[in-house]
Amino acid sequence: MSARKTLDSLLERHGSTFAAEAGIRLRDTPQPLYQLLVLSHLLSARIRAQVAVAAARALFSHGLRTPRRMADATWQERVDALGEGGYRRYDERTATQLGDGALLLLDAFGGDLRRLRGEADGDTESIRAGLRRFPGIGPAGADIFLREVQTVWPETAPYLDAKALQGAERLGLPTTPDALSRLAEDLDPAVLAAALVRGALDKG
Repeated sequence: MSARKTLDSLLERHGSTFAAEAGIRLRDTPQPLYQLLVLSHLLSARIRAQVAVAAARALFSHGLRTPRRMADATWQERVDALGEGGYRRYDERTATQLGDGALLLLDAFGGDLRRLRGEADGDTESIRAGLRRFPGIGPAGADIFLREVQTVWPETAPYLDAKALQGAERLGLPTTPDALSRLAEDLDPAVLAAALVRGALDKG
C-alpha cells in the first residue's frame, strides 16, 4: 500500500481532532482556546484519551467553559465534574490545578490566550514555554495544545511532535514533519497530527 493510501485509511478511521471530539468548535477566540487548554491538561495525564475527552465534556457541560467560570467554581464542583467524566485517578490534584491555572490566565493574560500568542511574536518555542507556565501543563500538555491549535495559529504549523511521529513510524509513513506535510499538503495539519497520535495509541 502506498504511503498516501495508508494515510487515507488512517484518516477514514481517525479523521477528527481531539478538540472536535470534546465538542470544542475551535476558533481564534478566548473561550475555545481556553477549552483547548483544559483538554490538553486532561489529555496529558497517564489516562486513556477517551476518558480525558469525556471529562472535558463533563466540565464544559457544567458551565466551566471560561477561566472566570472555572476560577469561580468550588474545588468540589470541579472534582464532581471530573468524576462524572470518569477522571477519578487524578481528580483532586487536577481540580486544584484547573482552578489555579484559570486564575493565572486571568491575571497574566486577561483570560485570553491570544495575548500569550502575541507575546511570543510568532515563535512556537516561546508559545510552548508560555503554556508550560500553567499548572499541570508540562511538555506533553504543551505539545497537545500546539498539535490542535495549529489550524487557527498557522505560524505553529506543521506541529508534529514525538508522539505523532511515533504513529507515522508505526504505520510506515515518512517520519519527518516536512515529508509528512508534503504527503498531506491538502489536509488540516491538526487533523493529520491527531490521526497520527491515534495511530500511535490504537492497539488495533
